[in-house]
Amino acid sequence: MAGIGRRASRRHLDIWPGWVDALSSLVMVIVFLLMVFVLSQFALTSLLHGKDEALAQLNSRIALLADQLAMEQADKAKLTADMAALTEQLQASLAKNTQLQADLDAAGKAKDDLAAQVQALTDAAGVKQAELDNEKNVSAQAKAQVDLLNQQLAALRQQLAQLNAALAASEQKDKEQQVQIVDLGKRLNAALAGKVAELARYRSEFFGKLREVLGDRPDIRIVGDRFVFQSEVLFDSGSAELGDRGRKQLASLAKTLLDISKKFPKDLNWILRVDGHTDAVPIHTPAFASNWELSSARATAVVKFLIQQGVAPERLASTGFGEFQPLEPGDTPDVRARNRRIELKLDQR
Repeated sequence: MAGIGRRASRRHLDIWPGWVDALSSLVMVIVFLLMVFVLSQFALTSLLHGKDEALAQLNSRIALLADQLAMEQADKAKLTADMAALTEQLQASLAKNTQLQADLDAAGKAKDDLAAQVQALTDAAGVKQAELDNEKNVSAQAKAQVDLLNQQLAALRQQLAQLNAALAASEQKDKEQQVQIVDLGKRLNAALAGKVAELARYRSEFFGKLREVLGDRPDIRIVGDRFVFQSEVLFDSGSAELGDRGRKQLASLAKTLLDISKKFPKDLNWILRVDGHTDAVPIHTPAFASNWELSSARATAVVKFLIQQGVAPERLASTGFGEFQPLEPGDTPDVRARNRRIELKLDQR
């Protein structure tokens, strides 16, 4: 029995060192797996850091592209505003620019669409980056999407370059059109200046003949570019009805105007303005509530009489100024008499 107990004790002591070796091997395997895990985490972190830098550069380039797009939009808006208004004689030239303007608008819209696509792609890249930061796991699908985004951005940059080239060509054409418009404007201004000078020559001849017909009288005179009748020549005090003497004077004026107008070129768009003025003494009668009504009624009476004498209505205009456009300041009888007047001015419409 003692021999059996010694053998059992020997077998027990021999089994224990085997468990120790197994545990040691297991620990070594665990340590090895931890080292592999740490190295994998380090490699993954480095890879994600590189992706972060690439996406940051991409966002910077996208922001720069958006600024350039905004500047292009501002330049285009200014160019469109500068071409707002031209005279009727320039409409033919502006019609040639209509298609060019449409092309510029289409190009601007295309740029807006491209900018929106860039922004959408930027947002998509941001979402992907957030997913990568949260999950810390790079998958084949995510890599493929990032590559696709990079390809789309490259294609957009190429389209933007082509669009910028097209806009540059359009701007060059627009500059050439602007030169033509400026030249037409100069020629139009020269033509208008010629018409003004021509009208001034006929006005001088008209006033000269009127002076010959009406005589050298102190109550009928030329003031600047206007022929002035004192109201007393044409109307009684406080009245807008032409007297016999006034009708005679205006009949001579109408005849002279009809004779001189025969010499006017057909393209000279002239008009005879008849302006009524009163003195500063207020009036309030059943017929005239104020000097406004009196001055307007007198100017209208002159126009109606000239129409009766054969002057075309479309060549006449009447205006009442009341007492608010005096020739001379003051309140003496002589000053009031000079301020009560009918003025005739040969002008362009």
